[in-house]
Amino acid sequence: MTTEPLITLLIVDDHPVVRDGLRGMFESAPGFRVLGEAASGPEAVTRAAELDPDVVLMDLRMPGGSGVAAIRELSRRGARAKVLVLTTYDTDSDTLPAIEAGATGYLLKDAPRDELCTAVRAAAEGRTVLSPAVASRLVRAVRTPAPGNEPLSAREREVLTLVARGTSNREIARELFISEATVKTHLTHLYTKLGAKDRAAAVAAAYDRGILG
Repeated sequence: MTTEPLITLLIVDDHPVVRDGLRGMFESAPGFRVLGEAASGPEAVTRAAELDPDVVLMDLRMPGGSGVAAIRELSRRGARAKVLVLTTYDTDSDTLPAIEAGATGYLLKDAPRDELCTAVRAAAEGRTVLSPAVASRLVRAVRTPAPGNEPLSAREREVLTLVARGTSNREIARELFISEATVKTHLTHLYTKLGAKDRAAAVAAAYDRGILG
């Protein structure tokens, strides 16, 4: 009969009640050992260096220092520990930075006990673990290019250059031998790609990103 290897943990959360609950849950489950706790991002980095756990259970929003900053610092230091985010937040502003910083997984605090234990084992093995809601957000983010990441077409660049010169839609249409409706369509695409709301903002964004000038 084979036994699963012991997985060591560091629990990071600014709420003592949450830390106590997680400690009790893992200490009562076979195959886990809680090495310590931390109440902020900076403390998590320090404790991880001292204890060298297999997995860090990381909250994100903590008054003493964010979890994302801690994840980024652990990655920079080449820490052996895998970071599994455990939080109540699943917005894009929380999810994406955490994954980009180096988190191995991302779960919400309403995850069932068995799911959390399974996720910690998977994280310890280096496998990515995502709650369904977070997985959906990441897929949507990948499929939707961020403003400024989608290249402009040759025609869009021509329209943008003329806009930067203060040329009106009617004059652009006449110079490029297209209809005004087509000019407006190009402008709509430009605004989306540059993350701009109007002509002035589009020109400013284009200069800022080196597309013009």
